[in-house]
Amino acid sequence: MKIRKEVIKGVREICASHKGEPSPLMMILSDIQNKYGYIPLEVQEVVSEETGIPVAEIYGVVTFYAFFSVTPKGKYVIGVCLGTACYVKNSQSVIDKFCQLLKIAPGQTTEDGLFTIEAVRCIGACALAPAVNINGKVYPMVSPDKVEGIINEYRALEASN
Repeated sequence: MKIRKEVIKGVREICASHKGEPSPLMMILSDIQNKYGYIPLEVQEVVSEETGIPVAEIYGVVTFYAFFSVTPKGKYVIGVCLGTACYVKNSQSVIDKFCQLLKIAPGQTTEDGLFTIEAVRCIGACALAPAVNINGKVYPMVSPDKVEGIINEYRALEASN
């Protein structure tokens, strides 16, 4: 994939804004993730050029932490909690239903770029188990029969835009 010149320029500016910091990599990667939504290998190579940090080290950090992504995510990121409290309340069947209806697996994005499904560990909403988080909005006590309605809510939102 060829990244655009303005993205390269933006990444270089982010790196420059953290020059002189003792350990800038996490801040640089966080800023890139927030601005562009993901950190592909080509961007990691630019960060390496700017910081002198080997690409292998950068890649290791990007792939270790779940909040970084090497692929673009959908407009709506569906995080289905599979932590203990949610799991024992059947959250596996909830994520299975999302996958079935959207025709993607966890970690994948729909072809239209609208939805990404993520299996997440504990979102801190144990009393609301099973819980689903979509772009910061928490859906409590989600059962498989509620999944289609949740998806339709976001499709309707898109249709009205």
